[in-house]
Amino acid sequence: MYTNHFGLTRLPFENVPDPAFFFDQGDHARIRTRITDSLKAGRGLIVVTGPIGSGKTTISQKIISDFSSTIKLIWMAEPPANSLDLFLFIAQGLGLKPQVSERVFILRDIKEALLKINSEGSKCLLIIDESHLMGDDTLNGLRLLNNLEEGAIKLIQMLLLGQEELMKTVNKPEMEPFKQRIAALEIMGKMGPDRIREYILHRIRTAGGQPSIFSDTGLEALVVAFGPGNTPRVINLLCNKSLNLTFEKGKPAVDLDDIYEAAGEMGMQKEVFHYKMTLRRNEIKKQAIPPIEKAPIREAEAMQTSSGKEPAAAGIGHMDIQPETFQPVQTKPAISSPVSGAIEKGLKTPVVLFSFSVAALILSLFFYCRRAGSIDPAACLSKLIGF
Repeated sequence: MYTNHFGLTRLPFENVPDPAFFFDQGDHARIRTRITDSLKAGRGLIVVTGPIGSGKTTISQKIISDFSSTIKLIWMAEPPANSLDLFLFIAQGLGLKPQVSERVFILRDIKEALLKINSEGSKCLLIIDESHLMGDDTLNGLRLLNNLEEGAIKLIQMLLLGQEELMKTVNKPEMEPFKQRIAALEIMGKMGPDRIREYILHRIRTAGGQPSIFSDTGLEALVVAFGPGNTPRVINLLCNKSLNLTFEKGKPAVDLDDIYEAAGEMGMQKEVFHYKMTLRRNEIKKQAIPPIEKAPIREAEAMQTSSGKEPAAAGIGHMDIQPETFQPVQTKPAISSPVSGAIEKGLKTPVVLFSFSVAALILSLFFYCRRAGSIDPAACLSKLIGF
C-alpha cells in the first residue's frame, strides 16, 4: 500500500460511501441541507437523482450518521419487484411478522408500528438506492406509504436515490399522483474544475496527508483530465491509479507524467496530452528568448584639454553607479583636426555656402562645354554665361 510512502493514515480515494470523506461543498452540501430540513419537518417523500458515481449513496450515508440516534432506518440496496414485496420488506424491517399476504392488512400493521415509533419521539426513514430500476407498481406502493399520516406529519420518511432515468418514469402521465407527492426533488450534477481541485485536496487532508503529494503540474493535470467536469467516482479512480504508479516508481510526489500514464490506462489521456504539450511549448518559448543584457557604455574618445582635465564621460561603462546620484554626461563629437573645425564653422555661414554653390555651378558648366566638343572650353563658358 502507498499510505506509508505518502504519509497517509488511510486510503484517500476508495470508492466506498464513507461519511468521513463526505465533501460538504457544492451540490453535496446543498442536497444534504435540504434533505435534513425535510426530515426534520416530516415532509415525507424526497427524490435525489444524478449521474452514476455522483455521490448519491455517500449523501445517504451522511444523513444516516447525522440522524443515527433519532431514526429507525430501513435500507434497501435495490428496489423490490412490486408493491407487495415492498410492504413485506418494510414490515420485517419494523420487526413485524405478517400473518397474511394481503397488502391492505400488511399496510395496516405497518401504520400501527409507525405510530408507536413516532410516539416515542423517533422517526422511520426508508432509503431505496438504485430507484431508477423501480416499476410503476412499486412507485404506487410508495405513494400509499406516503399517505400514512398523523396530522400534518408523515409517519414514514422516504429517500429515493437514482439515476436520471428515474425522472422518465416519474414524468409519465399515469405517474402524476406519485409526482405530486414528492416533497423535495434534488438533482445532482458533475463537479466543475474548481470543485474537483477542492475535492481532491479535501480527500487528501481527510486521509491525513499533505497536498504536496501532488506536484503543482500534477494536480493541474488531474483537473484538466476531467474536462468541463466529472463525478467523484471517476475522480477517485484516476487519483488512486496515479498514487499507485508514483509509489511503484519510488517518487515522492505525483507529477504530470504519472497523471498522463494513469489517464492513459483509463482512456482519458487526450486532455492531459494537450496540457503537457502546452507546457512544453511555453518552455521552448522561454528558452528561445535570450536574456536582456545591459550594453556597456563606451568610453568617449576626447582630446585632453590644455588645462589637463580628463573627459567627463571616460570610464563610466563599468562603474557601480547609484541611480539617485548618476547624472548623464553629454559630450560633443571629437574634432579630428583644425581644418575640419574650420570647415564645420564655415558651413554654418550663409556667405560661404553661397560661394560653394557658385563654384559648383561654374564647374558643372565647364565640364558641359568640354563634353560638347568645344576646343576652347573657356570660350564656350564665357559665351554661355554672357561674358
